[in-house]
Amino acid sequence: MKKLLILTILSLILLADDVTSIQFSGVEITYKDKEMSIKRLMHPKCQKVGITPDNLFGGDLAATTIPKECKMSIVISLGSMQAIRIDNEIETVGELEVLRFLQALEFEPDKYALIDARDPHWYEEMTIPNSINIPHSDIQDDEDLYQEYTRALKLLNIKKDKNGKLDFLLAKEVIVFCNSNWCVQSVWAIKSLVKMGYPKNKIYWYRGGLQDWITSGFITVKP
Repeated sequence: MKKLLILTILSLILLADDVTSIQFSGVEITYKDKEMSIKRLMHPKCQKVGITPDNLFGGDLAATTIPKECKMSIVISLGSMQAIRIDNEIETVGELEVLRFLQALEFEPDKYALIDARDPHWYEEMTIPNSINIPHSDIQDDEDLYQEYTRALKLLNIKKDKNGKLDFLLAKEVIVFCNSNWCVQSVWAIKSLVKMGYPKNKIYWYRGGLQDWITSGFITVKP
């Protein structure tokens, strides 16, 4: 019931204005004390390209007639593609939902967290602005990872009672992502969250991850 209420509220927010306009108008955030706008960076030439089968599927998926400013090389043949849902109670989201989430995170950082679940060396190369790195391996109560696990609990606002039982009352609402739809690190992270007892209605999965974010034209940062 609570999950349905959250989804209903999210739907009403998205319907409050033209849902497609946010990608062009941008979402204003503060990153490392610097104001920035996250929006699609579209070259003027790209706006004039006709969306036709010949243009989009020209051998390397972009015809020779497409301006170079509108092309991007990506690696597509890595790993096994993940299913669209991890769990029937966990919502899969896309770029527009991530943008809305970043707006909420900007105003209430104690309630929301955008989690980059990749290993640190991936995160240090590039990530989505205002995401935090909680590697999937840190979300496990392992005596060899005590400091990492304790840090993860703190970042997610999970408390422990006097008996050591986890208290999720004030746990943050999270979106979890990794490299792409073939990346399994975010899946592992979400499964670990669920195993520890994290409320499923507070977990969202950005399946497309960093690759979809970049190819959609949104900016990244190097922490």
